Amino acid sequence: MSARADFYLVDKPRFREQPLLLVCELAKRCHGTGKATLVMCASQAQAEELDDLLWSFEEDSFIEHQLAGIDEDDADVPVLLVPPGVDAAMRPMVINLRAEAVAEGFERVLEVVPPDPVARAPLRERWRQYQARGLALNKHDM
Repeated sequence: MSARADFYLVDKPRFREQPLLLVCELAKRCHGTGKATLVMCASQAQAEELDDLLWSFEEDSFIEHQLAGIDEDDADVPVLLVPPGVDAAMRPMVINLRAEAVAEGFERVLEVVPPDPVARAPLRERWRQYQARGLALNKHDM
């Protein structure tokens, strides 16, 4: 099975106001597949904010998650939040919030595209990078 890349464009007002809510929604979808998920966070602060949001973003659902590198049992947690500088083994599902494309080893990478046109430019380049690597590409307005 070939790998794929999905680009999620921040569009709805609630996601524009708080883009990490979209990340929570994507983490919930990944969790629902039963496949282990990495969230590649852009900063320690973003990882901590996402950790807090995942506890509270929906009253009726719980997404088992933790920050990488805190406990020995990272491999057992379905959704692992990885700040820069922390090593974590690749997983089938990767939500990428970092400035660079994800290397090999995943089944599916989910890229969050900000609403700001200037911030979208690097993601157009990333689309081309994934395309050149032969990944199946999809775009979703969220």
